[in-house]
Parts: sequence; C-alpha cells; structure tokens
Amino acid sequence: MRIGELARQAGLSTRALRHYESLGLLTARRDANGYRSYDERDLRLLRQIRTLQDFGFGLEDTRPFVECLRAGHPAGDSCPASVAVYRRKLAELDECIEHLQRIRAEVGAQLVRAEAELPGGPAPRCALPFSSPALSASPSLSPSPSLSASEEGTLP
Repeated sequence: MRIGELARQAGLSTRALRHYESLGLLTARRDANGYRSYDERDLRLLRQIRTLQDFGFGLEDTRPFVECLRAGHPAGDSCPASVAVYRRKLAELDECIEHLQRIRAEVGAQLVRAEAELPGGPAPRCALPFSSPALSASPSLSPSPSLSASEEGTLP
C-alpha cells in the first residue's frame, strides 16, 4: 500500500509517517516507480506506536517495541527491552501519582484553613439555596402562597 493509504488506516498524517521514517521507526520499501510501499506489518508497527503514545510514551520509548515486532515476535512487548521500558514508565507514573497526592493533600489542607478563617466559619456543604432566583421562578419548586405556615411542611 502507498503512504496515503497507510496513513489513513493508521489514523496518522503522511507527514507523521515520514517523521517516523526519519527516526528509523518505520522503513519504507520503494516500488519500481520510486513510491513508498508498505504492508500490514507496517500498519501493525504504527498501531503499536499509537497505542504507546496514547499511554504517554515518547517516540524513542516505542523503539524497543518496534524492534521486537520487526524481529518477528508476536507482540511488541514480548522482548526484554520492551519490558524494561514498561518498568521505567511505571516507575515514572508512580512518581507522578505520589507528587499529585502530595499536592492534593496540601491543597486540601489549605482549603480547610481557608474555610476556618471565613467569617461565620465554613459554608455548609449540602445547603439548598431556596432563595435562588432559578428555584423561586419555578412554580413547582416555590412554596404555595395559599398554604399557611403550618401547612407548608405537610404533604397534601
């Protein structure tokens, strides 16, 4: 297949494919007329690259997976170098998660402090604002003027 068809099937631009080719991640064969030619193996490589990029892997991180597929393995992650990249990525993700948890704890502590310093203390978390213009504009949500104060709390 030609570059345009491969790009369409892989959901990429021809420019991206040329970039991958310049990085050595994709190898084009040339037809007699000089056009780039690709096959299903190339599409499989591109799908592996896309999946890894969707997971946050950089292009260089995809190289061991691509090389594993090129070597004839059934999956791009069935080689030791690919497993090493997975391990490194998991360690990176764990570090990010820990960092975000620390930030969340700090923001939570700041919220508690800020709420405690508000005049009148923290605002109730589940209060329903019956004085809201949107609620009082709705006849079904505002109290009926024909009911007495003692009848308002009872159901008909």
